[in-house]
Amino acid sequence: MTIDHDKFDPSRRTLMRVAGTAALGVTAWALAAPSERAIDIVARKFEFLPGEIKVKQGETIVLRLTAPEVPMGFNLADFKLRADIVPGRVTTLRLTPDRVGRFVFVCDVFCGTGHEDMSGTLVVT
Repeated sequence: MTIDHDKFDPSRRTLMRVAGTAALGVTAWALAAPSERAIDIVARKFEFLPGEIKVKQGETIVLRLTAPEVPMGFNLADFKLRADIVPGRVTTLRLTPDRVGRFVFVCDVFCGTGHEDMSGTLVVT
């Protein structure tokens, strides 16, 4: 295919240049953006599955919380992170832990007998 340069529209050339620059910018942003790891957590009577979550300090995680039975709560007090978990919906929480240690999260919505023992652990290394 040959291009007749006499018939090539200069505004099209400008549009192609802008589109190329935009594509490079988006690619650079995507490469520089921190990656996030999604972690699914199911809140069941009377446990969180998984009960222990291991992450690295500075790693951004997205917790995707579901509750198949009754309304639940999620409270990770050390990071001031709290949410209601409603059956039939996915609740998402984003966290980038800034310190190392073992941190307990609990259900803070009464879900029946056994509720007081419903907890899990976030392990940050």
